[in-house]
Amino acid sequence: MRIIRVFPRRTSATPIDDLSVINRDPGFYDEADEIHISVAFEWDLKRAESLEKHWRKIAPVKIGGPAFNEPGGEFIPRMYLKDGYVLTSRGCPNRCWFCKVWLREGGTIRELQIKEGNNILDDNLLACSDKHIESVFSMLSEQKQIEFTGGLEAARLKKWHVKKLHELKLKQIFFAYDTPDDLEPLIEAGKLLNNYELKWPKLRAYVFMGWPENKERGIKADTFESAEKRLFETIQAGFMPMAMLMRDEKTGEANYKWKVFQRTWARPASIYRIAKNKGLI
Repeated sequence: MRIIRVFPRRTSATPIDDLSVINRDPGFYDEADEIHISVAFEWDLKRAESLEKHWRKIAPVKIGGPAFNEPGGEFIPRMYLKDGYVLTSRGCPNRCWFCKVWLREGGTIRELQIKEGNNILDDNLLACSDKHIESVFSMLSEQKQIEFTGGLEAARLKKWHVKKLHELKLKQIFFAYDTPDDLEPLIEAGKLLNNYELKWPKLRAYVFMGWPENKERGIKADTFESAEKRLFETIQAGFMPMAMLMRDEKTGEANYKWKVFQRTWARPASIYRIAKNKGLI
């Protein structure tokens, strides 16, 4: 079956094969048995609706993706993600206020059939069973340039995980510093990883920032001073930070000043220079 996949926008994970189409209406030579429109972000839903109206003239259209907040199915390599990107599980048992994964997947972990790939995108791999995690490491032992861009939860990291990671041909591992409770586990994870000679810049951590006040949840608005403090704490814990900015769910936009601040802390060369000037590396 010939399936054209349509994406409202390109990301680093978007497939690049000939049947992957980025944010355009059908052309004269487009032919398919089915059209799948994959929407990653809620702010692209309106554009996706427009694309669906045009592509239905070519073939029956199926539309879905994370933006619809519906549970995901089995992972199909190279269908909606670039070659090498892989999901071995879906969901997360944590109920973070800023994340919709647990809402979409029901607050549980669902282990999938393991397919080959070198970039693990699981929402929370370390929340899976030991047997599943061991199988993922076994698959990765045959891969090169391995990345965990989905992130690993520092609070769930165990010594045997680190030993397995040390045996892999790693490019980078991401952890996260999203809330104050994440700091201590991140520090302990840094120590554990360091014992196995796993260090910056292979060790990275997403640092969440730029959220507005939420009186219902009793959450104060983030500040540049607070965000910078978390970024430096991340470096001191042994991780290169990667600033992740909260965006408006409907528009995808963020405050301009926060975007400028985030840009500085999303570039490894810039981060390295700042850390070196501060005497942190």
